[in-house]
Amino acid sequence: MATLRNKLLRLPAAGAVWLPGFLVLAASLGYGQAVNSCLDCHSALPAPYGVAQEKFSQDIHTQKGLTCTSCHGGDSTSYDPDQAMGRKAGFKGKIDRRQIPLLCGSCHANPAYMRQYDPSLRTDQLAQYHTSVHGKRLAAGDMKVAVCTDCHSVHDIRPPGDLRSTVNPVNVATTCSRCHSDAKYMKQYGIPTDQFARYNTSVHHDALAVRGDLSAPTCTTCHGNHGAVPPGVDKVQNVCATCHVFQAQMYGKSSHFKAFQDKGLPGCVVCHSNHGIHKPSDAMLGAGPAGVCLTCHARGDHCDRDRAAMLADLTQLNGAIDNADQALHLAESSGMEVSTALLTQDQARDALTKARVTIHTFQPVLVDADVQTGMKIADADLRVGKDAMVERNHRRIGLGICLIAIAIMLVGLRMYIKKIES
Repeated sequence: MATLRNKLLRLPAAGAVWLPGFLVLAASLGYGQAVNSCLDCHSALPAPYGVAQEKFSQDIHTQKGLTCTSCHGGDSTSYDPDQAMGRKAGFKGKIDRRQIPLLCGSCHANPAYMRQYDPSLRTDQLAQYHTSVHGKRLAAGDMKVAVCTDCHSVHDIRPPGDLRSTVNPVNVATTCSRCHSDAKYMKQYGIPTDQFARYNTSVHHDALAVRGDLSAPTCTTCHGNHGAVPPGVDKVQNVCATCHVFQAQMYGKSSHFKAFQDKGLPGCVVCHSNHGIHKPSDAMLGAGPAGVCLTCHARGDHCDRDRAAMLADLTQLNGAIDNADQALHLAESSGMEVSTALLTQDQARDALTKARVTIHTFQPVLVDADVQTGMKIADADLRVGKDAMVERNHRRIGLGICLIAIAIMLVGLRMYIKKIES
């Protein structure tokens, strides 16, 4: 803004005549409203100085009663450039990039001040930012790393719950990708730039963007937000465990847990990847392209035999559940009462789900125990379906015999009536 002021003050005589007229017109357009000479002027300017009134009016700070001068200083009630942009009025003009976190923190890190606007809002964001990789690099003089305005926007900041907010869960990945997917911008840091593309293929993205599950992970769920730090490879399982609790407990019982730690392997990521996590399937235990075990283990070794045994167990139970479902649905469509068995099928499916979680122990005995629990239920339900079909057939045979008997009786009755009539 200081540059703008200098340009305006250097205008030729025609410009000096135009400026007061413009300010008078701006003032007349704002008649009856709170005076904001900053917005009256900047709403008519092109980028990068332009600030649209519509966007500014929806900014959370504007809605809370703050104005341009809250950040930039100056006097927004005056149309005199020497007063509106005067140093005596505390005018700062354009905020130096390295000062942005401290400027935002002057309010957001003050609990007493923030309580009057939102008592539930956290006030440790600045402290967290100083611990983040972004904050540390900024302190070291790197002006390319993210500061508050890069993620939250500038003059149209909306609360995170607003779907239009750049930090709403559905928009966080896109916001992060503006830097992290730009290969040229990120070249000096030597980190991959395909995270966003891979995340868009993941089961987490589908849950968030397709199914609308706002609890599904996005960038900040794993990396943090204000305290953004890449998770260490030895801590990845702890990050995953915040959601996948039972899988983490099972993994802690497996031989992989210690082996991965000893070799410095990143836990869950070895089998599931990180940004491009796809929906797990039984095929991951297979020997085909989707299999993961044989990327480390050799065919025929002890672990390969355990893998094959667990896959066989899961395949058996999955097939048993499908067979029982088919038998029960056929019986139900035939008018037989099998509702109880259909309900208990859910228990068999639960056993299959539990067995798939137990795989993380990599102990076939434990997986087989869950599978056998499901097999008992599925086999019992299959018998119910088959017995219902046997009963249906008996009923049909009985009905057929009854119909034949009735037909014979009707024929006999007809013959008897004819005999009487003759």
